[in-house]
Amino acid sequence: MKLHTTAAGPEEPSDKTPVLLVHGLFGQARNLGVLARALSRDRKVVSVDMRNHGLSPHDPDHSYPAMAGDLAQVIRDHGGRMDVVGHSMGGKAAMWLALTEGELVRRLVVLDIAPVAYSHSQMKQIDAMEGTEFTACKTRSAADAALSARVADPGVRAFLLQSLDLSATPPEWRLNLPVLRARMADLTGWPGSEGKSWNGPALFLAGALSDYVLPEYEAAIFAAFPEARLERVAGTGHWLHAEKPGEVVEAVVGFLG
Repeated sequence: MKLHTTAAGPEEPSDKTPVLLVHGLFGQARNLGVLARALSRDRKVVSVDMRNHGLSPHDPDHSYPAMAGDLAQVIRDHGGRMDVVGHSMGGKAAMWLALTEGELVRRLVVLDIAPVAYSHSQMKQIDAMEGTEFTACKTRSAADAALSARVADPGVRAFLLQSLDLSATPPEWRLNLPVLRARMADLTGWPGSEGKSWNGPALFLAGALSDYVLPEYEAAIFAAFPEARLERVAGTGHWLHAEKPGEVVEAVVGFLG
């Protein structure tokens, strides 16, 4: 599958390894914009809309092997080797890429996710998006008011509404919600990395207040990524790059070199 991508970089060609940025569930390429802006000052940065998200094609397969295959194709289309930065779902896809086609990855950064299966579900957000009527909404504020009946947190609403196309009649989600609902077990799960490892340099950045990278998950990280280092960003949850962008940018830029 050919993903929709956006690219940025310096005017003059750079000898630095290009970077691939991979967003999380319900997101799109722009979600990691703070990293794209910082990294593209001196190297090429490619941001993707994952399958069933944004402007990328829809497909009934939303497994991590399928998503990693999409990323592998993007890397091959841009020279054959990249640094890869992924958040949440995108972090899992990036990990699976490194574990199965490691020659395509120079350095790996994983933002607040571990190579484990989780018991939580994001079905509540899908219920809210599918259950809200947007036909009469002409503005983002009207859509926000409509969604507020089902999603109380204004930050979560703002994030979800980035994927609502208000120019369509009626407004429609750019997310393939039926497939994301059907494949939720795949999304919260993990294909299993037993017997697989990637020995390249990896940085796992976790939100210190997040429950996505608990101490009991650390063994799985270091078993699959023996050269990894794990750092926790104080005072942040799952959206660490939005909550403390300066610290996350500094860590990622420093690690990638």
